[in-house]
Amino acid sequence: MELTVLMPVYNERETIEEVVGWVLKTGRASELIIIDDGSTDGTRDLYPQIEAMAPDMIRVILHEKNKGKGGALRTGIEAATKDILIIQDADLEYDPRDYAQVLQPIEEGKADVVYGSRFRGGPTKTMFFLNMIGNKFLTLMTNILYNTILTDMETCYKAFRTEVIKDIPLRARGFDFEPEITAKVLKRGHRIYEVPISYNGREYEEGKKIRPWRDGSIALWCLIKYRFVD
Repeated sequence: MELTVLMPVYNERETIEEVVGWVLKTGRASELIIIDDGSTDGTRDLYPQIEAMAPDMIRVILHEKNKGKGGALRTGIEAATKDILIIQDADLEYDPRDYAQVLQPIEEGKADVVYGSRFRGGPTKTMFFLNMIGNKFLTLMTNILYNTILTDMETCYKAFRTEVIKDIPLRARGFDFEPEITAKVLKRGHRIYEVPISYNGREYEEGKKIRPWRDGSIALWCLIKYRFVD
């Protein structure tokens, strides 16, 4: 089965070349779609040399205005053409060497959707306490509202059979993508398979963008809303 890697990017000049290199070294990707969401830090100057790393594989889509992570991913999902799709952030928090265990349940026909969990025993760098509490609370609310037993709803590493995710209408613009896609996957009867992954969380001074109170409140509202509407 062929793999599309979706990489939403916003102001990641310092890390994007290294992450793309990691993805290529896995040898798993058949298609890498980079969606630049209006970067202003010089990231866009790097795309000619990034595309030259694998010209038959790498596609860059430019948003002239920032639409948020959810908006970038919606663009990428529409453009994806391979059998399986996985989301890869452009920072250094998630390691593409974990693709093998994330993709295995789909390739073996055990699941249509797989989440890589940071809380199932893989090696992890300690994260901020408030971020961890917020993540666990939102995951708990997901489990209560949708009758499941996830450990990491907010993980970046989400893999799907491409036909499954293309059939789901998405409206998210920002980090509300995570609760929206989780809610809609579960409401459609797809049980989510979880596997352990590694995690190397970055500091805010290194460019970490999520804010626990603001983004957590939006995520909670999305979980409740999508329990009752689609």
